[in-house]
Amino acid sequence: MKQSIIKNGLLLGGFALACTAAVALVNDATKDRIAEQQRLELSRILHQIVPDDIHDNDLSASCILVTEPDALGSIDPMPVYLGTKGGKPVALAIETIAPDGYNGNIRLIVGVDTKGEVLGIRTLSHQETPGLGDKIELRKDDWVLGFNGKRFEASNPAPWRVKKDGGEFDQFTGATITPRAYLNAISRTLTLVEKQKADWFKRPLGCHPEKAADADALATDASDTDASNTDGND
Repeated sequence: MKQSIIKNGLLLGGFALACTAAVALVNDATKDRIAEQQRLELSRILHQIVPDDIHDNDLSASCILVTEPDALGSIDPMPVYLGTKGGKPVALAIETIAPDGYNGNIRLIVGVDTKGEVLGIRTLSHQETPGLGDKIELRKDDWVLGFNGKRFEASNPAPWRVKKDGGEFDQFTGATITPRAYLNAISRTLTLVEKQKADWFKRPLGCHPEKAADADALATDASDTDASNTDGND
């Protein structure tokens, strides 16, 4: 009996090891293809939310990383895609996260021009309830198109709420948590954009974590220097 148990255990262990190896091989074989599909999908979305006729640079290549957990809903660096025309800043697209969705994180991307007008918003990933919260997907509903052309002012964020909370945007029938989380994320993100967009366009390009850390350090040093100079003048 004991030998039979050992034999079966070894067989099961070998089978599990073989399955793990097979999955690893499949992942390794497809990771480049998946990465390319993700890149193409991102490029497609960027073309949608920052129209080609307002910028003349390669938006997907003109990227920096910023780390702002309170505003962007993540401790990880988040990409910002900078649009310019004739070398002058015109618009940007920034990825952000609503951490308080009904079923967890909602990742979205916000396109906005340098005057604060929203050009477009798209949902990148979510786990919201099918038939209710998934209306944040453009292929399910046109709700996200309601942000187009709206102007955001950090001094007056009140309109950027669902109507149930006194704002101007519709919630979903039977689902208020999802659009509320979505709008909260947009409001926090656009407040950050209004404060920091000028500095972002001065940063060296590159979506690499180490560059983001270096840029944040430089920005902090510059702020400290400015503060010291101000104190000295007073």
